Amino acid sequence: MSIEQRLQSIDTPFLLIDKPKFEANIAALRSRLEPFKVQLRPHLKTIKSIEGARHVLHNFDSPAVVSTVREAEVFAQAGYKNLTYAVGITAQKLPRILALLNQGVDISILLDSTAQAQAVAEFCLASNCSIPTFLEIDCDGHRGGIKASDPLLIEIGNILHQGGVELRGVLTHAGESYECGNKQALIAAAEGERAAAVEAAVNLTRQGLPCPVVSVGSTPTAHSAENLDGVTEVRAGVYTFFDLVMAGIGVCSAEDIALSVVTSVIGYNPQKNWLFIDAGWMALSQDRGTRTQEIDRGYGLVCDINGRIIPGLQVSGANQEHGIITVSGERDLSEIALDTQLRILPNHACATAAMHSGYYVADANELDYWHRIQGW
Repeated sequence: MSIEQRLQSIDTPFLLIDKPKFEANIAALRSRLEPFKVQLRPHLKTIKSIEGARHVLHNFDSPAVVSTVREAEVFAQAGYKNLTYAVGITAQKLPRILALLNQGVDISILLDSTAQAQAVAEFCLASNCSIPTFLEIDCDGHRGGIKASDPLLIEIGNILHQGGVELRGVLTHAGESYECGNKQALIAAAEGERAAAVEAAVNLTRQGLPCPVVSVGSTPTAHSAENLDGVTEVRAGVYTFFDLVMAGIGVCSAEDIALSVVTSVIGYNPQKNWLFIDAGWMALSQDRGTRTQEIDRGYGLVCDINGRIIPGLQVSGANQEHGIITVSGERDLSEIALDTQLRILPNHACATAAMHSGYYVADANELDYWHRIQGW
């Protein structure tokens, strides 16, 4: 039975990874960063899969990033020992972090306030432990973090260091890079990210505070950086799959996208020339990340079951379990028969993947299934 025939036997909608594209995306970023002599720390928040991580990480000691403590716990149970929990820490999660440390997992946490630093210091004193901690640096005003020149940086560093907490370094994320409109803007975002992190590291060390790790990263900047002087590691996550947002800012092409939702045609409206599919926002997510880009891709681009983009077609509307495909042009969509399987390329791979419990993974000869980690 061919892969196409095997896919047609699976109830839709379901997630599909094009394995050759997935592996090519992973290899491409490794190759790009190799000349810079920095460590790549893949963000597993996109994949959230033990089976998938085996393709991204070389071994159990390979560095990785997680976005939930649950991810950290599951990856640690599978044997992975070098993790960064890159979301601002809350005091209630510290016992779970300590449990991982006691299991031999080298897990670090992230914070950007004196209140968080004091809570960590007090917990470590009470528990007779030292939790490796990063200071989050704001490199572009996108979200949280401390400005590299803010005296608060030194204040927080002193709370941790004097409290016996391991100050591991600084970490920043150029979230605004997702809004870049051209290559030069991406290069500038990458340089802004690097410069902010390095400035923060210099300011800490000048005050006698340790800063062994300088961590930067996003998929757009990892693919655009021209200078990584002073950086020790680069983080990226969605590069394994890519998505339409990444294609829209020129980080990849739509043909590089390795993740899709396989759906079936369930109806046709002849008055409006609409196709209906059984993938609504519960399968595709409600992420409309391309809406502010030069070309709005709706809820996703439409491909045939072999992954070839069908020109002019996109999912323009999404109800809970129904999607609406429209066409720009004169094509009569009734030509696409009922029950035809199609692939929908997602706006935001992380959001779309989060709507499913696992992935089917296909290459020319094999079809596999990878489970996803869920929960917090």
